[in-house]
Amino acid sequence: MTAQNIQISEEAVLNALRQVIDPDLKKDVVSLGMIKDLRIEGAKVAFRFVLTTPACPVKDQLEGQAREAVTAVPGVGEVDIRMDAAVPRQRTVADKKSVAGVGNIIAVTSGKGGVGKSTVSVNLACALAKSGARVGLVDCDVYGPNVPIMLGLSSQPQALGNQIVPLEAYGLKVMSMGFLAEGDTPLIWRGPMLHGVIQQFLYQVAWGELDYLIADLPPGTGDVQLSLIQSVPLTGGIVVTTPQDVALSDARKGIMMFKQVNVNVLGIVENMSFFSCPHCGENTDIFSSGGGEKTSQQYQVPFLGRIPLETAIREGGDRGRPVVITAPEGAAGKAFSAISEQLAAQISTTVLASEPTVKLEI
Repeated sequence: MTAQNIQISEEAVLNALRQVIDPDLKKDVVSLGMIKDLRIEGAKVAFRFVLTTPACPVKDQLEGQAREAVTAVPGVGEVDIRMDAAVPRQRTVADKKSVAGVGNIIAVTSGKGGVGKSTVSVNLACALAKSGARVGLVDCDVYGPNVPIMLGLSSQPQALGNQIVPLEAYGLKVMSMGFLAEGDTPLIWRGPMLHGVIQQFLYQVAWGELDYLIADLPPGTGDVQLSLIQSVPLTGGIVVTTPQDVALSDARKGIMMFKQVNVNVLGIVENMSFFSCPHCGENTDIFSSGGGEKTSQQYQVPFLGRIPLETAIREGGDRGRPVVITAPEGAAGKAFSAISEQLAAQISTTVLASEPTVKLEI
């Protein structure tokens, strides 16, 4: 019997694909339900490979392994793989109210101000949206709502019935107190008022269907943080720091805040890690080095990556054009994209670990 006449069975193809292991989830892609719409037509095998995120950092690796595994099945002459994605959704929690349509809420915090938390939030959200994910960004830093400036947004959102329609920029849906406050007028609010506005931003905004909602929190561990944590089932939190001891001391408080209220720490991002001279190319550790990674090891939380200190990041923030959009091939743009991929992988791992029997549905 010639190779062309060999009857290829679905079982043989699936058994071959069981050799492909997702490196983050530690399970084979068939058991995870990643193989969809399998078709066998003579010597041709076709299927969809559904990843847990469009920002999968090992997308090409998994596709290559799947193609190689199926090609090795006797009788297979052609393999057609369509890569797709379905982001798993955080499970509901009995005493917390989910946000309609939102799959995962990720809180971004820092122990102190001035470490670039909002810059990190904006660029990570943009990077996830560029990958093809549906992303929202809620600016919960009501005392210093800088997100509108960083995204070049100045309009006021409109109402649709009893819902607020978020503004949009770079593929993001965005809500911020900066859209509602007048000019330089400071907000002098106590805890109950803060709780009310956070509730409104979560439940009275027409977010639609989102894979990720990034919540940019104020610095510290105060009322806004507690209001968000107590209200919604968070998939997890990110802590932003710089390498020096003063920032790391406060970053550790952010880590412990999440742990004490049983919120998964998805990782640490070290901002302003080093300055690379544009003239000679030499790197200078202006704010020390390695502190973020050491802290991640000490507290046994993931280290998502380092972001260099670059003029382009500041210019992008001031002009409303995030560096991950304007200079994606620069050092900072690549760093934000790589961190967004690691974040997406951590989210998928966290969600699927909480539901061991879950399979991707799309």
